Amino acid sequence: MTTLGAVAVTTATFLGMEFVAWFMHRFVLHGPLWFLHRSHHVRHPHRFERNDFFFLFYGSLSMLLIVFGSESHDFRFWMGVGIASYGTLYFFVHDVLIHGRLRFWRKSRNTYLRALNMAHKMHHKTTGRDGSEEFGLLWVSPRYFQLALRRPAPTRVLKSKAVD
Repeated sequence: MTTLGAVAVTTATFLGMEFVAWFMHRFVLHGPLWFLHRSHHVRHPHRFERNDFFFLFYGSLSMLLIVFGSESHDFRFWMGVGIASYGTLYFFVHDVLIHGRLRFWRKSRNTYLRALNMAHKMHHKTTGRDGSEEFGLLWVSPRYFQLALRRPAPTRVLKSKAVD
């Protein structure tokens, strides 16, 4: 496969994963697999939740595509790379930035990231299976951009050492 073809397949797969994630979240996780996804919508004292098992499905799919396409670096390999890339970004945006599961990134002054965070918080406003909105990860409704632009960005206060 040519370099251009590899980039095209990886990019198309990455972008397609946003639709797959939205569809699965809306119709499967808030549908027949709610019994697993529910753990993500309620407060709990545990570090992990049943919802975390979903990464096994996408991780396994990505791994299988990479393994079976690695000998010839055909489209399967690059599809696996696209899914893995989306999964990596999903982890950092969703688990690290939005939910703070790793505490190294607290607040952002970036309008897009603030709008994304607002949309996700709106999704979690409902703790039940029904009534949620904003099921995607990277695509944000324009109304949240407007809100992010109207609300001031968080200020950063640098702690300075006391001068004697």
